[in-house]
Amino acid sequence: MTRVSAISTPLTMLKVLTAPALHGATRRYFKAVFTKFFALQYKAARTPGLIPVASVDHALDATIPFSPKWVAIYLDFVPFWIRIIGFLLKTYQQEGLAAAANFIDTMGQLYNSAAEVYARHLSTTRRPRYLGSLRFIVIHAFDPHLMCIPSLHVMVVIRAYTKFRAIVQAMGDEQRLCVELDAAQRHAIAITESLLYIKQHSINCVAAAMYAMTCFDAPLFPPEEARCFVDALFATPDKDGRPPETRPDAAERAAIQEQIWRLYQRFVEAGTTATAWEEPLLAFLRESPAAV
Repeated sequence: MTRVSAISTPLTMLKVLTAPALHGATRRYFKAVFTKFFALQYKAARTPGLIPVASVDHALDATIPFSPKWVAIYLDFVPFWIRIIGFLLKTYQQEGLAAAANFIDTMGQLYNSAAEVYARHLSTTRRPRYLGSLRFIVIHAFDPHLMCIPSLHVMVVIRAYTKFRAIVQAMGDEQRLCVELDAAQRHAIAITESLLYIKQHSINCVAAAMYAMTCFDAPLFPPEEARCFVDALFATPDKDGRPPETRPDAAERAAIQEQIWRLYQRFVEAGTTATAWEEPLLAFLRESPAAV
């Protein structure tokens, strides 16, 4: 059986773009990405003051070393879920088309959902201006770094592994594909770690994204799943493509996990009485210092 990791991203994109059954979902996805992420962010960057910007760093971010070697894993957050789409199409053929279309549609919906926060309050973190590789040059050139809470990277990878698992379960294949499901979850964790290692996000952004995903689809990402996600951060030894690294020590790791979990719970509790799911995040941003 072909592994998810062996699926070709370019070939999958070609399949998606040429499959009539996927055209609607693909068109909606690209519209959401360009209007709710790129256009909104670039407009705000060109017009300072248009949307308030908060600084959302946390002191514990300093316990995670800056490591440029993680950039390749960081940039895999979109190819990651595209490979899953390719695996579904290869494994289930025609039966997999409807699942793939829904998968793509919900990825676009994540951008629409996150924009409910971004359109009213942007956020940023301190990141080193490292230009030691072409990948970082591209990041600094094209990413205004104004959409940190909630982290779409974390939202996307959580959706990727949880939706993959739900589809496989619906197909009755969970036991047969347990290795692939475990690998997908581990890679989602690795990508989440990577954005902390290259300083694209704060641990606060991770908690906010987890809360956003519980609101987006509570059956797939309930608090119990969120707890497992937090417990897995920085817990896996350097493998599965992770660069060898000086990781936070045991005490630092425990403190990071506790802060993420506490903040997630704070958002969830506030969300129970809020008039809209995004209100706890907007309140947090209003309480945070303004970016300078």
